[in-house]
Amino acid sequence: MNRFLAIQILCLVFSLASIPNIQAQSLKKKEILQFADDYFLPAIHDLRSFLTIPNDGHFPEQIQAHVDWCTKRFKELGFETHLLTTSGAPQVFAQHILKKDAKSVLFYLQIDGQPVDSAAWFQESPYQAVLKEKNGEDWQIIDWKKLDKNYNPEWRIFARSASDSKGPAMAFMTALKIFKDKNLNADFNIKVIMDFQEEMGSPSLAPAVVKYRDLMEAEMVLIMDGTRHLSNLPTLTFGARGIATATITVHGARRDLHSGQYGNFAPNPVFKLSKLIAGMKDDEGRVIIPGWYDGISLSEKRKAIINDVPEDQSEIIKSLGFAQADKVGGTYQEALQYPSLNIRGLQAAWTGQKVRTIIPGKATAEIDMRLVPESDGLKQVQLLKEYIESKGYHLIEGEPTEEDRAKYPKLATFTYRIGSKPFRTEINSPIGDWLGLAMERVYGKKFVRMATTGGSQPIAPFISTLNIPAVSVRIPNPDNSIHAPNENLRLGNFLEGIQMCLAVLSQKR
Repeated sequence: MNRFLAIQILCLVFSLASIPNIQAQSLKKKEILQFADDYFLPAIHDLRSFLTIPNDGHFPEQIQAHVDWCTKRFKELGFETHLLTTSGAPQVFAQHILKKDAKSVLFYLQIDGQPVDSAAWFQESPYQAVLKEKNGEDWQIIDWKKLDKNYNPEWRIFARSASDSKGPAMAFMTALKIFKDKNLNADFNIKVIMDFQEEMGSPSLAPAVVKYRDLMEAEMVLIMDGTRHLSNLPTLTFGARGIATATITVHGARRDLHSGQYGNFAPNPVFKLSKLIAGMKDDEGRVIIPGWYDGISLSEKRKAIINDVPEDQSEIIKSLGFAQADKVGGTYQEALQYPSLNIRGLQAAWTGQKVRTIIPGKATAEIDMRLVPESDGLKQVQLLKEYIESKGYHLIEGEPTEEDRAKYPKLATFTYRIGSKPFRTEINSPIGDWLGLAMERVYGKKFVRMATTGGSQPIAPFISTLNIPAVSVRIPNPDNSIHAPNENLRLGNFLEGIQMCLAVLSQKR
């Protein structure tokens, strides 16, 4: 090797060594806030574009569009990507491996959204995001160009999945882009799983976790999904309730009957169903089906932990618009620690302008049960079924036969479905301490640790298969109209979401 070439190589080595390769732990609060501010407006435009892609998980073509989009985006971020296939819908997996022997954190992103009824939205399309500001009690559309001059953190983006959960996903991807652009390194390997059928109960997620267990191996899973505490402070949620559903249809005559001709003679199934469901709870809202709360006991120590949140019970009741809360638990947070029993829908004949003088031939109640780790879904369904049978009902699964109608005066169809399983991670735990330090670095003590959320998330497969804890990093505002028309995301929450993701990614393991 000649001397000139040796000098060139030496200069190249020094040049490469001088390229900044900042350790994430060096990020201070000031830097996190500045980076988030710098990337905030481009991230809004990215989110606005992302929201234009319809994302109903029932439609394969919409899933494929997001598979393509997510794969392309994570490749641009420098991640290795994999398409995870099972007998159902695929998932996209991405990873950035710092070192093979380094610890790994798995991030879960929900990409799909609830179906939409465009006619119920106050804009041209739920998939064409609009920017709105509040004027009195109404939200009015404003020009996106207003963002170029200044922005108000109270302005909101209205679109399907703005909050649930493309907004949180984009906040996370923006933090990853900042890391790439600034040549930052996390202290751990980053793994990401993207789910395109969460709103359908993630039917192919559990098989994918089992099939690709080695690929997903991690120390913990962080869920970029879910609404914040009512205070709208940055929120960490350490559990979620599971869900089971049931449908009860009480049968009367084989067809609707004229109430004048057959009143006082033909039994009305609405009265039977009403009596049946009214007997499920006492006057203070507690389920009185035997065994419903078995195995659940809240110690004074646990009550102190779960009630350590900034909320006023009377203010919650006032904001929701009723006089008195049910007596399941002494507080709102305590109530979330018990399995619930809810009538989510009733149907029999017609009301309003379509009302008619008939005796309905059948009456239906749709039920959902929110589950906690102590309450197995099948067990709760069986308790419900046994209660109905104890009231003298003969239960069938489909439509009654003529023999059924002739033989059983109390006849009902009963069907059920088990959805997501519940999970719980202890707040005072290594993962809780680590995330707490990340939040404190940016927000001091102004953040919330919630023991559980009332909703359900498909995270149990990670916990049971990978044997790792899970925590939800909450970004959207609590009044975001989740699952409903006019879903929205507050701009201030989106900015804080980027900050939260930067804080987590830059927290040393």
